[in-house]
Amino acid sequence: SRLAHISTMTKKTQAKSEDNILLLGFPGGGLVGIFTISYLIPQLKMTQIGEIEHPDILPALFVENGELYGPIRIYKKDNLYAILSDVPFDLDLGYSFAESIIEFAKKNHIKKIIIPSGMESTNKDPKTPKVYGLVTHQNLDSLLYQNDIPKFLSGTIIGTDAAMAVTFRKSNIPVALLYAECHPFFPDPEAALHAITVIAKILKFKIDTTDIKNRIEYLRIQNRKLMEETLNALQMQPETKQVPVPHIYR
Repeated sequence: SRLAHISTMTKKTQAKSEDNILLLGFPGGGLVGIFTISYLIPQLKMTQIGEIEHPDILPALFVENGELYGPIRIYKKDNLYAILSDVPFDLDLGYSFAESIIEFAKKNHIKKIIIPSGMESTNKDPKTPKVYGLVTHQNLDSLLYQNDIPKFLSGTIIGTDAAMAVTFRKSNIPVALLYAECHPFFPDPEAALHAITVIAKILKFKIDTTDIKNRIEYLRIQNRKLMEETLNALQMQPETKQVPVPHIYR
């Protein structure tokens, strides 16, 4: 697999810090990752600093409010970075994309990576939703305990999530995977709402979730096509249709 090309808009993006954190969001179960990170970016007032161009992704530019932007973007504020992908990854692309993330993390002195995702659950209780945690390195166990995140104790991870987790385990950069219980076949912004709350607690930020609460049904309908594309990618089926533009929070 070939690594992605990472371009930044400024040369002053590699400030060394003991607390540099990277948030990573991409389409997966319930689209939890993309909903979560796309909502946090404007809430935390992060600024786009670059893009990632992967040789195995069909070149594409999205247009929103008259501005062009690539499908995989990098954001930053202070010691916090975020990478958001609007395109889903199949298994092979998951491996090479994770390698590119590790390369980026090393250059920017990232000390930990947090990845929100969806854990398919047909029996979830909407009144008592859960977000489970899984870490690639034991030194992040304390992050789960300190934030009252129950550990994902047993089960199976497959597809893109597994490909990326396998790659991250081999690196020296610890990763926390946060799995929100979600619907297995439809966009689930409600699950993302709980992931947002958990990450806000980890980062010690106060996040206003009013907007996503008010737009849950709209987001669920707006992103059905992207959910179909994501399921195809997760099942490693050939897909030739262009990925639609999801709603991105600004």
